Order: sequence, then structure tokens, then C-alpha cells
Amino acid sequence: MKENPSQSGAGPRGGLYAPIEPFRQQMLDMSGGHRVYVEQCGRPDGAPVIVLHGGPGGGCSPGMRRFFDPGHYRTILFDQRGCGRSTPHASVENNTTWDLVADIERIRVRLGIERWIVFGGSWGACLALIYAQTHPDRVEALVLRGVFTMTPAELHWFYGGGAGAFWPEQWRAFSQMVPREERGDLIAAYHRRLFGEDPAEQLRFARAWAGWESALAVLDPGDGRGNPSSSYALAFARLENHYFINGGFLDGDGHILRDMHRIDAIPGHIVQGRYDMICPPHTAHALHRAWPGSDLRMVATAGHALSEPGISAELVAIMDRLRS
Repeated sequence: MKENPSQSGAGPRGGLYAPIEPFRQQMLDMSGGHRVYVEQCGRPDGAPVIVLHGGPGGGCSPGMRRFFDPGHYRTILFDQRGCGRSTPHASVENNTTWDLVADIERIRVRLGIERWIVFGGSWGACLALIYAQTHPDRVEALVLRGVFTMTPAELHWFYGGGAGAFWPEQWRAFSQMVPREERGDLIAAYHRRLFGEDPAEQLRFARAWAGWESALAVLDPGDGRGNPSSSYALAFARLENHYFINGGFLDGDGHILRDMHRIDAIPGHIVQGRYDMICPPHTAHALHRAWPGSDLRMVATAGHALSEPGISAELVAIMDRLRS
């Protein structure tokens, strides 16, 4: 059943908004032979907000629509190059951070939007910051979750054994997929398999890559985090690995923090899980210190995922406050 976009009202105690269907879905042609899926939902003449999903390679999902009052916001979601419904699937050709920044601008221009709120988590937070630093005059506010800034230290934490010290069983399974002599650089070791000539090997390593991250995404995984489809795992693993082995295509270590002066005037809202094993809180603190106008909300009992109840509640509350 479709919800009337004029209806609004969050769930009890600041919960998520009720599910809503897009009022428009389209495929947009981008450079380099890519076609990108874009959807809009909520109020067609509402305050625009663009949602940047994680990964790279995660794709957007219907649940991401539920953080925004459909009676106020015009919410735009899109699948970044190579993932979700965008094509070509799992392709790393002509697929860099700067291609994605250009795609976001093309979407803004194509939809006739002057300025918008940019909402992103994890890799989406990283991309949101880079987009804002590139086009500060187009950003009304930034709402970020699970901050990631694509530094070697962050990658080493997750793929060099830091997070593995807290999750030794999962780390053992992930790291022992490759011979001992290759374990000093697991990103490179997985790269050789994810982009090798054997499709079965590509998929086996894609599932292992996606499974390692999925296992650590929430504070309490319960009976497990599910089994992603082959299609999802392949795009997620190949795109993440491609970006990580290339340092996000950024200008050296600390690129984002060096350029924070470019967005001094943009309001920033940061939500961070205290027990985020994928993107530890020290990065969010470093960003907050470099951004005097930002507000940092630390969620005491939460991990990394957008679905963590405390994180969801904070993000909905922020978006509701921004309505005024």
C-alpha cells in the first residue's frame, strides 16, 4: 500500500517514518558508459536531500527512505556506479571518487535543485564530505553517520588486524582465505582474487570480503547478518577493494581533514556509534575538532550500521529539527 506523500509523523518516540514508495524512478546516463539508477520520494516540491549509501558498492535500499518526513522532504537516492540497479554491474572502469562527485552534480542539475542537504554514512559520509568540499555552495547542511575518511590508518585498522582483535573467529576466517605470506596486505591479496580470471574464485572471495564487514556492522549480530546474494557480494567486494587499493583516489593521507576549511560555513551533524568496529569513533572526533560548526552525537550502545536503533533515532531527530 502506497503512503500519501502529504502524510507525515514519525513513529513512537522518534522512530522511523512509515515505508513510502518513490514518486519517480529513472536511469541517468553518466560519463564513461555508466547508467545510474535514481529515485525520488516524499514531497515533489519539498526540501531536497540526497542520500549517499556506503561501501563503495553498497547500493541504496527502501529502508533509507524512512529517515525523512515525506510531508516535508524531497528525498533523492541513487545507486553509485557499478552497484545496485546501476550498470554496468560490478564495473570498476571509469569508477573513481571524482566520477561519483561529478555524478552527484549531474543529478542535482538534472533535477533542477539549487541547494540540498547531503546525508551519508560510512563511505557515504566520506563521499558527502568530498562533494561538499568540491561544491560548498550547493550544500545546505551535512548529516553524517559512522565517519570514514579513507586514510591508511582506517584501512589498516579494519584489514590489518585491529578490528580482528575484537572478533578473532571472524578475522581468522577472513585472513586465512589467503596464504600466510600474503596476509601482510589483505587488500592486495583479495584484489588478486577478486579481479582474477576465475569467476568462481571471484565470487568465493567476494562473499568472504562482504561477510567480514557484515559480521561487524552491528553491536549485537544475534544469529548472524544474513547471506548476501552473489550479485550484491560481487559488486560490494570489487568496488570496495578497487577504491581501497587506490586510496580512494584522494590526494594523499589526510586529504579530507586538510580541506575542512572549505566547508567551515556549512552546518554539520555527526552521529557515531561508540562501539563502531568498522569506523572507530576517533575519526568522528577528529572531524568534529576540525569543523567548529559541527555537532557530534555519540550513541552509547551502538555499532556501525544505519539500522542500529540509537543511530536511527538520532538521525531521524536531526532531520526533523532541520525542517524548521
